[in-house]
Amino acid sequence: MTHENSMRYNLEDKPRFLPMILYGLQWLVVTVPALIVMGLVLAKLHYGTDELAQSIYMQKMFAILGVTLLTQILFGHKLPLVVGPASVLLVGILATISSSIPAIYTAIMIGGLAMAAMAVSGILKVMQKVFTIRIIVTIMFLIPITLSPTIIKLSFQDAANPLFNLGFVLIATLLLILLNRFLQGIWKSTTLIWGIVLASLAVYWLRPVPVQAIASLSSEAGLGMHALFIKPEFDFGVIFAFLFCAIAILIAEVGSIQAVGRMIGADQMEKRTKRGVFFSGLSSAVSGLFGVIGSTDFSLSPGIIAATRSASRFPFIISGFLLIVCAFLPSVIEVLLLIPNVVMGVVLLYVMTTQFAAGFQMSTQQKAISTFNDGVVIGLPLMVALLISFAPVEVGQHIPSIIRPLLGNSLVMGIVMVLLLEHLILPSRALATKQ
Repeated sequence: MTHENSMRYNLEDKPRFLPMILYGLQWLVVTVPALIVMGLVLAKLHYGTDELAQSIYMQKMFAILGVTLLTQILFGHKLPLVVGPASVLLVGILATISSSIPAIYTAIMIGGLAMAAMAVSGILKVMQKVFTIRIIVTIMFLIPITLSPTIIKLSFQDAANPLFNLGFVLIATLLLILLNRFLQGIWKSTTLIWGIVLASLAVYWLRPVPVQAIASLSSEAGLGMHALFIKPEFDFGVIFAFLFCAIAILIAEVGSIQAVGRMIGADQMEKRTKRGVFFSGLSSAVSGLFGVIGSTDFSLSPGIIAATRSASRFPFIISGFLLIVCAFLPSVIEVLLLIPNVVMGVVLLYVMTTQFAAGFQMSTQQKAISTFNDGVVIGLPLMVALLISFAPVEVGQHIPSIIRPLLGNSLVMGIVMVLLLEHLILPSRALATKQ
């Protein structure tokens, strides 16, 4: 744990002008990779080769994340936490992609409102009892598994030479791991950015033929939905699926706030947590209304705080402002759209590998598995998620449309399965989650 007296700047300290700018740029650089990865995956997923729609999607993401970051720093948890797109929502979108875009983002909006309502209703304490450490670890493992089909599609879509793509993905991912191991400080924090730049240049060099935008991964490519807001469309099955996503985000949000708060010795943590979860839910609701993925606070801040010895929240004001500025610079977005899809596959594979690593670390530290049955509680939901993720398309076509977003959603079914095992079938006496 890092104590306040070891910090160059504590939570409420205001750095001088130059350090303020530099720290703000640092947090911006840390924020952008996840935004690029999630944004590009979804922009291409929804709109195929419609570059205008892709650009508008990215611009809205930059603007909303910038406003969210400023809101959290000034009125929410007021902690040095990085805000980014919620990977759980990405899984939910991929699992319900057969539904219409308005139905998906209406469900995200409702899930965000539900999360905000849970924050003010006092249900946070109840949720901590229901979601035990085994359930949280299982959800952490479920996310990489349920994203596996997307990683495969991005890695091999339009591959003239599948063997080249396979070798490129494996080598590039190993190089990213090596970079993360040997780089230090801000260089370590920006591993993904350097990886994206170098891998993109390598693809264009090794494959001189111009890289075209991939065909959409959904059947709704090229819809050209350029409206600022979505027209709400209510689908009960999709809404139910995203309510589970909202709960998963809530748990992750609480964990991130508590981790950073305890690390820097922040006061009034119960109040900070409630406000942080409320504004995170509200941000997701606004994101859904605008037709983009919702956000959450990331738990990668502690490592950066320890490396820089700066726990001040004020540089994040610079980061939030710059995110909003980027939203009004389409040329910046156009450059991002040039990133080859095989590179996006590499980045997702690397990020999901770190997700697994974090899950194993938490499992060991919190002693999530001490008996054979504990292993079953985690193992069966993962196998169910694999089964659903890679089931033939014909299986989904035979599921009634009203429950297809549930039975066909590998993340939701994995969560349902672990809840049943943990609390009904193989209950454990240690139900309290350590926060």
